[in-house]
Amino acid sequence: MKKHLITSLLMVVWTTVLLGLVYPLVVTAIAQVLFKDKANGQLITRDGAIIGSRIIGQPFAGPGYFHSRPSAAGNAGYDAANSQGSNFGPTNQKLIDRVQGDLVRLNTENPGAPVPADLVTASASGLDPDISPAGAEFQIPRVARERGWSQEKVRRLVQDHIRPRQFSVLGEPRVNVLELNLALDGKGEGPGLLEPMR
Repeated sequence: MKKHLITSLLMVVWTTVLLGLVYPLVVTAIAQVLFKDKANGQLITRDGAIIGSRIIGQPFAGPGYFHSRPSAAGNAGYDAANSQGSNFGPTNQKLIDRVQGDLVRLNTENPGAPVPADLVTASASGLDPDISPAGAEFQIPRVARERGWSQEKVRRLVQDHIRPRQFSVLGEPRVNVLELNLALDGKGEGPGLLEPMR
């Protein structure tokens, strides 16, 4: 009995050290050496300040910027500590009212154009960093008007930022909103309203 108890305790200690300390440290070290950017959240910096992540959505309210999808993460949306969807079903009146309000706002922004679904529906996480190419195309007239650019100039920038399906089969074509907005500011003619993350 005593021998079995000692063996069991040694096994617990051994597996705790191996799987609770050694393995995570080795995996972390490998990730830091081989995939440093991805392991650290794919952060984007400007002038030494972190302004966002390529893989976490954030809000953009300025009319001269492309806007992200709606978010139900946290009280104000885009709260990475409260990643979630609204869990409202298609017959939920709160969801219907919010979508209808968004449709009215978007129709005044680009009258007569069909509104892409991703501009009025939140992702399951509430932190989707991408919009569809159609979602970006819909916003081109507003962004061009606010910046005093031609729509063709903005459209070329959008086309340059469309990412295709991964391995040509996985997912859908998409546009990273933060990278596109940084490219807008990078042209040196924008309002420059992107602020560092807090």
